[in-house]
Amino acid sequence: MEHQTQILIVMVAYLSLLIIWGLYQGHKVKTDRDYAIAGRKLPGWAAALSERATGESSWALLGLPGAAYATGLTEVWTALGCVAGIITAWTVIAWRLRDEAEKYDVNTFTEFISKRHSDLSGWIRVVGSSTIVFFFFFYVGAQFLGGGKTLHAMFDIDVNLAMLITAAIIVPYTIYGGFRSVVYTDVIQAIVMIIALVAGPIVGIVYLSNHPELYAQSIPEALTTAGPGYSSMVNAVSGFGMGVVIVGGLSWFFGYLGGQPQLSMRFMAISNVKQAKKARNIGIVWTIFAYIGALSIGWIGIAIFGPNGLEDQEFVMPEVLMRIFPPAIASILITGAIAAMISTADSLLILSATELSENLLKPALKVNLDKRRNLARSRLVTAMLAVIALLLAYISPSDLIYTLVGYVWAGIGANFSVVILLTLFWKKYHGRAALITIVAGVVFTIAWISTGMDQVITARFMTFVVALVAAVLATFLVPDKRTI
Repeated sequence: MEHQTQILIVMVAYLSLLIIWGLYQGHKVKTDRDYAIAGRKLPGWAAALSERATGESSWALLGLPGAAYATGLTEVWTALGCVAGIITAWTVIAWRLRDEAEKYDVNTFTEFISKRHSDLSGWIRVVGSSTIVFFFFFYVGAQFLGGGKTLHAMFDIDVNLAMLITAAIIVPYTIYGGFRSVVYTDVIQAIVMIIALVAGPIVGIVYLSNHPELYAQSIPEALTTAGPGYSSMVNAVSGFGMGVVIVGGLSWFFGYLGGQPQLSMRFMAISNVKQAKKARNIGIVWTIFAYIGALSIGWIGIAIFGPNGLEDQEFVMPEVLMRIFPPAIASILITGAIAAMISTADSLLILSATELSENLLKPALKVNLDKRRNLARSRLVTAMLAVIALLLAYISPSDLIYTLVGYVWAGIGANFSVVILLTLFWKKYHGRAALITIVAGVVFTIAWISTGMDQVITARFMTFVVALVAAVLATFLVPDKRTI
């Protein structure tokens, strides 16, 4: 109870400062371009830290340590897939997207695709933005729901009230400051996250060696003692099962290749080439340390609590930190972790709002507003989406929300990765082919997951393959409108 009170006090102070910081950054927003993409003037360090915090918050702090605690070394394949994808994104895609965003003078993810394929610009905007907005509605709702459940588990707050608190934390500065406020609050989250993910394993290893009464005194001993499934990188299976384990883990690679709009927007917002190089270096180093740390915390959890010692595997990180650190330090690190999970919603919310405002409402209204009114409209759309997403979290069954979120990594990430890669690297790829790719990828993802085939071969891999095949066939078989 004492620890819970300490965490609550620290959390209130931390989140209050975070909100003030976000509102301060929002004061610098003067135009709808500032609101949507920070005027494309982000320094490299801010873009890198924001991209990493957005991409890895609840995953690196709850999901991956929890999976490592539950499966042992098998989760290395997932980490390898993610790290390889992130490194590829920063080295091959990020600077190209930055240059293209500057060249085509774009404010949103879908606007870039549509301007590159101007032969079918209108349809690409409508279909691409509608797809993203629809799924990200539920994605934001899931973040509100997840934040509510986290606060409920930590402080025994009613889930419905906790969801409202979650929204109250991130919505004001997101509405006011848009993308700029989101990025600079993410920077704080990324710093706290990396401190927890680096300091946690170091202190944890020392803690294990000094406490012989624990389940194990080292990570290798813990994995060996827990059983062959934990000490094997393929979950002690062979043949087809081994292939499924490896492919399932490595398939996370395909979602990072430019197809996650909330991450690609950070690439596009970097101010210049020099800053893009700085961002690349920071992003890659942060990722390597973070993934090693997340896996290690999960394995340290096995050594401390045993393989079956926790009721909820995804709370292994806060449980480990509370065990190995003094309460005051643990409270700060756990507070940062919880705040990072909660604030993931801000990136998804502002992305949905700008896609809806810039690519659907603005072309449909056909009214030229001045900068002040454009900014007011963007803020109004963000507020409206926040309310709808919160209502979805309240009235929709949680299994429906999480099912639709499950489509995002494949139907959005893997699918749009194909569109971005071919747009950047294949001159023959044209607008009609891009539109067919988007539709084919979404339809296949929904069909594949709905029929249960995702349990056989993950949709993260299959959607990428199917979208790529559809893209190549459409490029050669469907006439390019520009040449007709």
